[in-house]
Amino acid sequence: MNITLNLEELTAMLLFGIGFTMLVFSRNLLKKVLGLNIIDTGVYLFLASMGYIEGNLTPIVPPTGPVDPGIYINPIPTGLVLTGIVVSVSFSALMLALAVRLYKKYRTLNLDEIYARCDREDGED
Repeated sequence: MNITLNLEELTAMLLFGIGFTMLVFSRNLLKKVLGLNIIDTGVYLFLASMGYIEGNLTPIVPPTGPVDPGIYINPIPTGLVLTGIVVSVSFSALMLALAVRLYKKYRTLNLDEIYARCDREDGED
């Protein structure tokens, strides 16, 4: 089996695994946001690699008349990737803004400490 044939898919899986590990095992909020961004990158790489067909053309149809649709790559995965990038940038900005607010209030980004301080504040009421 030639591993270079599936290099993009293997890289996407590796990025997804690294990001998921950061998301699950890290207690720092910034590392969780970074892990989510790495997961996004892996998914986008996978979608882009699935939508690309070696030797086919970009889907810009010439005005000369009917052509064979089989000679073009599928534009839908590319559109999904572009839309996903816009959504993930917006989501990352929101998460970083919330992290700044949490840091200003609790002076830490460690989720265990934030949870403990929230429980103490709830107990005071």
